[in-house]
Amino acid sequence: MLQTVPLRAQRDYRLLLSSRAVSEIGTEISKLAVPLTAAALLGASPIQMGLLTAASSLPSLMFGLQAGALADRLRRHRPVMVACEAASAMAMATIPLAWFAGLLTVPWLIAAAFVVGTGTTLFRAANFPHLAVVVDERQRTEALAGLHSVFSLASVCGPGLAGLLVQLFTAPFAIVADAFSFLASAFLVRSIRTPEDHTPAPPRGLWAEINEGLRTVTGNPVLRTLCGCGVVINFFGAAYTAVFVIYALAELHLPAGLIGLLTASFGVGGLAATALIPRLTAKYGEHQVIACAVIAFPLDYVITATASGPTWAAFLALAAGGLVSGAAVIAFSVCFGAVVLRETPAGLRGRVNATNTFAVQGVLALGGIAGGLLGQVLGLRPVLWIGAAGVALTIPWIWLSPLGRSSAPRTR
Repeated sequence: MLQTVPLRAQRDYRLLLSSRAVSEIGTEISKLAVPLTAAALLGASPIQMGLLTAASSLPSLMFGLQAGALADRLRRHRPVMVACEAASAMAMATIPLAWFAGLLTVPWLIAAAFVVGTGTTLFRAANFPHLAVVVDERQRTEALAGLHSVFSLASVCGPGLAGLLVQLFTAPFAIVADAFSFLASAFLVRSIRTPEDHTPAPPRGLWAEINEGLRTVTGNPVLRTLCGCGVVINFFGAAYTAVFVIYALAELHLPAGLIGLLTASFGVGGLAATALIPRLTAKYGEHQVIACAVIAFPLDYVITATASGPTWAAFLALAAGGLVSGAAVIAFSVCFGAVVLRETPAGLRGRVNATNTFAVQGVLALGGIAGGLLGQVLGLRPVLWIGAAGVALTIPWIWLSPLGRSSAPRTR
């Protein structure tokens, strides 16, 4: 058997990893700075915060399926990825410029988030089949774990950097860092040299190709279960996100810096998971890791909903919940991607990924709007309890599915 070169020694994988790292750190800065700009400086209501949460995910619903069909038609994916990062950079750069000019409003933030969401949707559609070109099949679970490790690292480093930048320059100007991160990511992706030998799928009509991707997901019990559980997790997760910043500020009285550290605790849990996942999947398989990960999903919601007492006590409780939740979510996500790559024929990867993106990422828009509306009508804490009950549904769903009843092929 031919020996594969270790991932850490592969130049193009390092470039792809670096691209994701710098882009995700910038995104983490905006995850704190944009909601703070809306809530603290522009006086956004819960409904407006829900719309802001939804805006970045709405493009997945609008363009996700089409993006996947187009990705399968492309011979080269990198030019699309570079263009998406450049467009997102320009959208983020408009926010501090508008604030400086006295023109910034919540609708402006929503529009910028929509543009970035569109770029992200197209980027993901192209990046999924592109990863299969850069990384050998036997190393894909490890590669996905590495990519998720940079997401977790960004969650650790980004909030602290975001808090510092917000304190030094105010929230709108901290977003400049995100604009530069998108540009740096575009440069790194453009530097990848692996020849793109993707064989485009023969065009048979856009909707016929989209339907083929949909049928592949709905007709495969494993893919169908993963997609359905992803929809449930992200719907209630977006509802949680829509109310969390206001809840943390108004109900728990946490300062912005501590809110950033809570995101960091989620990232620390994710980093721990990415270090263990290659060993766990090699020993038990991706199916069993997924089945164990979903058990922890409701924990963070319950801890947040029951948090009370002094600021330090509430912070420590939420940080502990974030650690466990971060590990569970990253473990689920890495194995999700590895199973989808294994179960999907090469010529359908773009469309299957786009179907998952359409459903799993697109539902974030609906969840964000629902969370904002429920927060306005019922109050913020009830939204957290509804989220806990919702994500708990994935436990029996996974355990009673083929994922819970069988072991996946183990990583070699």
